Amino acid sequence: MSKSKKWIIGVGLLGSALFLHNQQLAKIARKTDTLTARAVDKLNAAHPGLNANCYFLDADGIVLHTLLAGPEDGPLAILLHGFPEHWASWRKQIPVLAQAGYRVVAPDQRGYNRSSKPRDIRPYRLDALTKDVANLIEALGRETAVIIAHDWGGSVGWQFAANYPKMAEKLIIMNAPHPKALGREFRKGWAQRLKSWYMLFFQLPMLPELALTLSPYQTARQSFQKMTAQREAFSDDDVEMMAVAMSQPRAMSSMINWYRALRYPPANKANLISTPTLLIWGEQDFALSRALTEDLEKWVPNIQRHYIPHSNHWVQNEAPEEVNNAMLAFLQA
Repeated sequence: MSKSKKWIIGVGLLGSALFLHNQQLAKIARKTDTLTARAVDKLNAAHPGLNANCYFLDADGIVLHTLLAGPEDGPLAILLHGFPEHWASWRKQIPVLAQAGYRVVAPDQRGYNRSSKPRDIRPYRLDALTKDVANLIEALGRETAVIIAHDWGGSVGWQFAANYPKMAEKLIIMNAPHPKALGREFRKGWAQRLKSWYMLFFQLPMLPELALTLSPYQTARQSFQKMTAQREAFSDDDVEMMAVAMSQPRAMSSMINWYRALRYPPANKANLISTPTLLIWGEQDFALSRALTEDLEKWVPNIQRHYIPHSNHWVQNEAPEEVNNAMLAFLQA
């Protein structure tokens, strides 16, 4: 057989494999309406008066699938999830905040689950992601909000408070490093560099999203049930919701593009934050060292820290009661 025929056959086989792969993802993705409704109904049944519901909100051309709950006239609390999650990562905080009087806003951020997924990499730069938060606040007819954020959502939270200081009433960050601290630890040596190896892997084209979607259920189980200090933090239903969110069309590529867009640094690189800030940190984090929480006062002068020794990276799910108590004490101070 000639080399050209072998090449044609190889391309055909690869194309067929990719077609079947995408068909399988589409089959999983079709469960989203049922699972979303079930999750919202479960929240409302367990917490009468919560009035939680999901909406598609237009944030200046970017449509954000968003859960809203709590009193409509309450102060805004915007919850920003991380990778590879979506709004349901906050299911253990939504009722507590609503009961405290907040209008809770938990969006699927740009590129995630059922929200808009612009093509290319540049639309996922930090300045675009923080603008989504500002536009969401304005779309809800407000001028300010409390920002509560975890992981990549925390990176958006830090930058939002720097870019829009008048819009951020208070800032609560969970297991997400201040960008200056992350740069400092990268320069120090290999400890944090090795923990962050995946950030380099995610710069490769196509391979990361193929690897993570070969079995979305396995990816979700590995991420949320095995890479945790508290195995009961995520139920099988929670894992299924995460897997279905990862399987949405173009979702995984869009999610990974957040990492690829690090090549486009924000316009405001000072990262000075005057907003009162609470940093909650699960000390067993597999990806981020405790050193990232130290010596932050030069960039965040009004900061408090709350460490949780028995928690890994998914702190709001692994230690919800302690997180909720710390969060409410800070907000009510």
